[in-house]
Amino acid sequence: MSRIGKQPISVPSGVEVKIDGNTVNVKGSKGELSQTFSDSLNIKQEDGSIVVERKDDERETRALHGLTRSLIHNMVIGVSEGFEKKLELVGVGYRAQLKGKDLDLSLGYSHPVVFKAPEGVVFEVPSATQITIKGIDKQVVGQLAAEIREIRPPEPYKGKGVRYEGEYVRRKLGKAAK
Repeated sequence: MSRIGKQPISVPSGVEVKIDGNTVNVKGSKGELSQTFSDSLNIKQEDGSIVVERKDDERETRALHGLTRSLIHNMVIGVSEGFEKKLELVGVGYRAQLKGKDLDLSLGYSHPVVFKAPEGVVFEVPSATQITIKGIDKQVVGQLAAEIREIRPPEPYKGKGVRYEGEYVRRKLGKAAK
């Protein structure tokens, strides 16, 4: 049993962790997450932290070791603090608004694009050109942000489209006038 690469995951107060074999349940103020991991790893609690150990040094086991540690860490952060992604809409007439819990986007198409909020995800629209996606599951929040961005990705000539907050879009010159 190797303890190489052992980095304990500290559990903040108010977060309850239950480990049943290779299933980890994490419960906090924001919600509850559960996930089952590979049998080639030992997951246990030691004095206020979670430790992931691998049973052998096979290549796949070493890869799963780091992945599992990161996933459990994201679960702990998610139920205690939560995750958020911010998007910006750039372009004339591009705007977002909330309709109930759903996100209604006008992105230059002949029809509005409506995104239904999955379980555990909340949309916020601080202004007509800004969207904030909040949730406890990092993967769901990131995937939803990527799907919204995919509808109208930023283009290099005018810079119009949906982009992550602070994302740099490299601009091109276009045709040269003679």
